[in-house]
Amino acid sequence: MEVNGRRVVVMGGGSGIGEATAALFAARGAEVTITGRTRTKLEQAAARMTGKVNVAAFDAGDKQALTDFFVNHGPVDHLVIGVSSSLGAGEFATLDLEVLRQAFESKFWAHLQAAQVALPHLTERGSILFITAASAQAAFPGTAGLAAVNGALEKVVPPLATELAPIRVNAVSPGLVDTPWWDTLPSEAKAQLFEGISKTLPVGYVAQPEEIAEAIFTVATNPYITGTVLEVAGGGHLATGR
Repeated sequence: MEVNGRRVVVMGGGSGIGEATAALFAARGAEVTITGRTRTKLEQAAARMTGKVNVAAFDAGDKQALTDFFVNHGPVDHLVIGVSSSLGAGEFATLDLEVLRQAFESKFWAHLQAAQVALPHLTERGSILFITAASAQAAFPGTAGLAAVNGALEKVVPPLATELAPIRVNAVSPGLVDTPWWDTLPSEAKAQLFEGISKTLPVGYVAQPEEIAEAIFTVATNPYITGTVLEVAGGGHLATGR
């Protein structure tokens, strides 16, 4: 869809899926602002992009910082919220529920707060898109916490789309993607994990951020898509029989 001159905010745009999404919007003519906690990281990401890209460093969990950002930014046509957290994984019997509470704070509440604060600044036909995760629908051991966080976020999409219309509200739910989120694993363990999961997927490989970014771009900009959670997971739902 045409985005030339549109104003786009990508929260969590300093790496991974967020960076790829911002780069795609900017390359197609949008004026993009990427946000995150670390200015240096954002500036490095912006330097890798072509087009008009601005950076804004602040903590998405800080409501006053959010408010100040959107007031200073002005109108927003498309808001993509990719604030992420590595917290919440682990076997339920030993899962630290306080850590899971932090996971809700850093992703679920951060997404909702960002959407709420941004709302007065969205254009009439603007859009909000949450980046969730396919763990919301999966049933793998050790992912109950991740399913809770992402599932809760996905459940708010349909009622928000109805309530906030004509502003559109959607989510894209990626499966396994080769992003810095996995860099905490030793390289050999990461390679083994990716190889094992690739064998279970009908597409036969692990996604790159750019592939998810294309889906985000389509859902965010298509004026006839709202109230939708699009799973982009290489057919993982087929492999698990969902």
